[in-house]
Amino acid sequence: MTAQHADFSAVVLVSGGGSNLQALIDAAATPALPMKIAAVISDRPDAGGLARARKAGIDALTLQKTDYPQPDQFDAALSAMLDLYLPDIVILAGFMRILTASLVHRYAGRIVNIHPSLLPKFPGLHTHQRALDAGEREHGCTVHFVTEELDGGPRIVQGRVPVRPGDSAEQLAARVLEIEHKLYPYAVRLIASGRLVCKRGEPWLDGQRLREPLQI
Repeated sequence: MTAQHADFSAVVLVSGGGSNLQALIDAAATPALPMKIAAVISDRPDAGGLARARKAGIDALTLQKTDYPQPDQFDAALSAMLDLYLPDIVILAGFMRILTASLVHRYAGRIVNIHPSLLPKFPGLHTHQRALDAGEREHGCTVHFVTEELDGGPRIVQGRVPVRPGDSAEQLAARVLEIEHKLYPYAVRLIASGRLVCKRGEPWLDGQRLREPLQI
């Protein structure tokens, strides 16, 4: 591992299989992404992302939802766990919990998420079926900084796919996921390299305010 990789660290939060996590692990193993993934944390002990982390030699930790019935209790425990690693960035990769305002404020400008729609269209769940129901010709995904507003933080970059005649939600989801695996490492690389920062709630790229998300 180079010194450059060790200087910028991330903790990734997952709830499921972790395919976006794997894309980040693969990218961080190359000079293209100057970042060390210090730990992976999941709210599900059976999450596939934890197995991916262990295979890559990354600390894999679990916070059981049943142990923390209230959101503020869960986020207090999560904050304590994050404090063990002091990450430069917290990456949500299919983490199916809404973070409390206190945690978001604590890591303001240092939490990113990837959402499977072209935000601001279709925040929340079931995005692929909703895009089909709305007759959209294009669909895709968005990487954004996390704020208190659900899927409403400053957008960084978007990737697009065409909606094909006869598409099912599953077929559309699979094509979007392929784009996600390219888009997330790209966006994180901009942050890890210092080119992209969030200042006063706005994204700045190479010293210029990013008024619209990059399109990849």
